[in-house]
Amino acid sequence: MESLPPNSDMHAPAGFVIVRDPRLNEHLLEALKTALHAPGEHRLFRAGKLAGLFPARAGLSAEAALQAIRDGLLETVRTETKGKLVTEWVRATPKAVGFVHEHDSPRSILRELKDVLQATRTGVPEWMADAKREVAALSASFEVRATAMLARLDDLAKRCEAALRRAETSGPAIAEPVSHLVPWSMDALEYLDRRGESGAGGDCPLPELFHALRARHPELTLPAFHDGVSRLHDVRAVKLLPGELVEPEYAIVSEGKLMSLVAR
Repeated sequence: MESLPPNSDMHAPAGFVIVRDPRLNEHLLEALKTALHAPGEHRLFRAGKLAGLFPARAGLSAEAALQAIRDGLLETVRTETKGKLVTEWVRATPKAVGFVHEHDSPRSILRELKDVLQATRTGVPEWMADAKREVAALSASFEVRATAMLARLDDLAKRCEAALRRAETSGPAIAEPVSHLVPWSMDALEYLDRRGESGAGGDCPLPELFHALRARHPELTLPAFHDGVSRLHDVRAVKLLPGELVEPEYAIVSEGKLMSLVAR
């Protein structure tokens, strides 16, 4: 170790009272607590990236090291010499325990507590951000699954509604007159149901329905088609609606209006 500086307390001019720099005790306490926390030998001074009890060989750090050795708080274990540099290895003595207990003031303890609180406070926003991201991901996943489930339920509800309409149409009160007078009634109702389920919409143009029925019933004429759709409208199996008259020859007069659309 390079020569330690003399204790400035010993060279006070006559008539002056030496007031010790409070930072000196801070250096001393920090070094002693480090030595007590990790029993064994330690470098007296830090050397580059190598840890030591005191940060520097000059100034208050060196004065604190000198006092620790002079007062028997640290004892020299061994020395290493490299050129002109002497490195001392020291360890804490039992006197260091009493010194730390006596001088470790509430201010120092509160400072350490403040550091712990600050570190904890710094970590809270990051923890909150992580928690928010997890909740957002869970919410998005739940929303996707709930949307898919609702879409499936809507589809099942439409199918059930269509099945109920077909069952009502084929019931004893309607089936007999409809099936006799309008032989292709079930084909027409099924086409309208399938059209609605496919997303094409519930209002079907009369020309479209006529051509769809002609594919299965080639003998169907336009007058017979008009008569059959009117009968289905009368028994409330379908409803006729007004619309754009693109092909007016397919329109049906009902309730004093020209109807060009049909729906369930």
